[in-house]
Amino acid sequence: MDRDRILAAAPLLAAALWGGMYVVSKWGFGAIPPLTLAFLRVALGAAVLYPVVRATTPTRSFARREWRRFGGLAVWLTAALTTQFVGTDLTNASQGALLTVSTPVFIIVLGVTALDERLTRRKAVGTLLASAGTLAVLAGQYDLGALAGGNLFGIGLLLFSAFCFAAFTAFGKPLVRRYSALETVTYATVLSVPLFGLLVPVELAAHPGALGSVPTTLPVVGAVLYLGVLSTAAAWYCWYKGMEYADASAVAVFFFAQPVVGVLLGVAFLGETVGPGFVGGGILLLLGVYAVSTDDGPPAERPRDDAASGGP
Repeated sequence: MDRDRILAAAPLLAAALWGGMYVVSKWGFGAIPPLTLAFLRVALGAAVLYPVVRATTPTRSFARREWRRFGGLAVWLTAALTTQFVGTDLTNASQGALLTVSTPVFIIVLGVTALDERLTRRKAVGTLLASAGTLAVLAGQYDLGALAGGNLFGIGLLLFSAFCFAAFTAFGKPLVRRYSALETVTYATVLSVPLFGLLVPVELAAHPGALGSVPTTLPVVGAVLYLGVLSTAAAWYCWYKGMEYADASAVAVFFFAQPVVGVLLGVAFLGETVGPGFVGGGILLLLGVYAVSTDDGPPAERPRDDAASGGP
C-alpha cells in the first residue's frame, strides 16, 4: 500500500518538472517561435520515449479502435499546447498563472462525469485547500490589478487549453489501465508529432526568417533539451503513471504544485522574492495534497495482468 501511494504521487514530480519551465524559459524559450518550439518539444519527447517502449514492453498489435483512442489523445495534446502558446501570447503573466489553476478543476469534473469516479468529501475538501493555497501563493507573486487587462480571446484560449489537457488526462486513464502509462504516453506523443509538424510551416510563413535568427547557444539548446526530455517525456510519463494507482480526480490535485514550484525555483535561481502569502498558501497546498493522497475511498483498479496479450 505504501508503495502504491508513492507511485500514485508520481504526478507531483511531473508538476515539479513543469514548474521548472518557468526558470528555463528565462534562458532560451523566447528565442524560438512558439509553435516550432512545441514541435521540437514533442518530437524530442517521442524520440526519447519510443526506444524505451520498444526495449521494455511486449510487442503489441493494437486494434484500430485502440489506435483511434491513442490518436484522440494526440489531438487533445496538440490542441492543449497550441492554444496555450497562442493564449499566453495574448494575455499577461497574472492571467496565465491564475488560469492554470483551472486545469485540476476540469480534470475532476471529467473524472466524475466521464469516468464515473467518486468525489469523496475528503477529496473535495483537499482540492479546495490546494486551490486556495495555490491562489494565495500566486496572489503574492503577480499583480492582481493586471487581471482586468489582456485579451478576452486569449483568456478563452487558455481556458480551452486547460480543458484539453484535462481531457488528455481523463481520457488517457482507460488506456493507462489496460496497457501502461509508458505505452500510452509514448503512442500519444508519437502520433502528435505530425500534427504539430503541420503547424510549423504556417507559423514560419507568417514569420519568415524566424528560425534563421535563432541563436544556437548553450542556454537555448539546454532549454530545448529540458523541454523535450524532462518536461515532456519524463513529466508526461510521471503524470500518467499516477493513474495506474489512483483516480484521475486524485491525480489532479498535484497539478496545483506546478506554479508553486515555479515560484520556489525563481527564488533559488533568478533571485526573485516570495510574496506575503507564500508560506500560508504553501501550507494550505500541502494540507490539500496530503488529504487527497491519503483518501481511503474505493481503491483504483490496478493495471490488468492480461494486458500483455495486446489489443482487443
